Amino acid sequence: MSEASYLSHLECGRCGERLEPDRLWNLCPKCGKPLLARYDLAAARAAVDRRSVASREPSLWRYHELLPVRDLRYKLCLGEGFTPLFQAVRLGREVGFENLYVKDEGLNPTGSFKARGLAVAISRAWELGVRAVSIPTAGNAGCAMSAYAALAGIEAHVFMPADVPKPFVNECRVLGAQVTLVNGLITDCGKAAREGIERYRHFDVSTLKEPYRIEGKKTMGYELAEQMDWTLPDVIIYPTGGGTGLVGMWKAFDEMEKLGWIGPKRPRLVTVQSDGCAPMVKAFDEGREFAEPWPNARTIADGLRVPAAVGDFLILRALRESGGTAVAVSDGEILKGTYLMGKTQGIWAAPEGGATLAAFLELRRRGWIGAGEAVVLFNTGNGAKYSRIWD
Repeated sequence: MSEASYLSHLECGRCGERLEPDRLWNLCPKCGKPLLARYDLAAARAAVDRRSVASREPSLWRYHELLPVRDLRYKLCLGEGFTPLFQAVRLGREVGFENLYVKDEGLNPTGSFKARGLAVAISRAWELGVRAVSIPTAGNAGCAMSAYAALAGIEAHVFMPADVPKPFVNECRVLGAQVTLVNGLITDCGKAAREGIERYRHFDVSTLKEPYRIEGKKTMGYELAEQMDWTLPDVIIYPTGGGTGLVGMWKAFDEMEKLGWIGPKRPRLVTVQSDGCAPMVKAFDEGREFAEPWPNARTIADGLRVPAAVGDFLILRALRESGGTAVAVSDGEILKGTYLMGKTQGIWAAPEGGATLAAFLELRRRGWIGAGEAVVLFNTGNGAKYSRIWD
């Protein structure tokens, strides 16, 4: 039986500062940038065979040696992860493209990919003694945090923009969270949450402001490789707000190569944002390392309405290292993509998922994606929660 975790240390993604992992950290104390979990991959390679993973539970915890929870008694599981990868045959015929796939994260607990990151982050926080957690959210992350905090018996404090669709608010409240509605964007919610973090010592689980949400999100990369028989597609198109999933998958690919599970081939990563809030696209196009905050952010895709991302440099680094790109699409294109995915594949995608199809169509028009390539679109959530869009 292999160890529960081969976690070895934390490392700043910007300055490289190394920190011991078995205490609570948020950002790097030296430069204030995100921390990344590192593992003893040589030891893990000797102990864990990718073939043994196939017989394990169909959740993200099948990769527990490469996750940060030391004692699996603290593992919080509602069935998150190992979501299906569909070959989109009818959609492919509709758009004239054969090797198109959809990874449907809307089938996770609480209806989105956020369940992955929060399952691992709250498990690790619980293991390290946290009794109250706080999050600013556009919706889905708050729902996921509330669920796993409830499972652990931890106090949950959720800060949401006042104009988020009502189903997000209702879900958090039903799951026992204290919800504060804030006039403004997710960045304003972060400011409102800070008082509780500073005064009451609530632990901040904001995107990339603690090191373990990314560890749950990286399992999308492990699953993709496993579901494609330990190969990777040519292109991954991913809707990007805070960008944890994109950064996490890029990290996973490096880990898997060091484990001997995959070869050196990497997919080209594509960030898709709304043209009403596209800080990553602007920074990528301008060749910048960091993104400037986006003024007057607006889009129907709440998860993309993130005017500033703490992990901006990690997102941009992954795009450039992969030979990828960044694309902005309109809300009209997002809606068309959402309906097209629905009527051809039976997937009621979140608008963020529809945005990936819109980006795919644009990149095909440009000739950036070749006819014989394999492309994976990530639908990150269930569209049913976005009530105001469909009314």
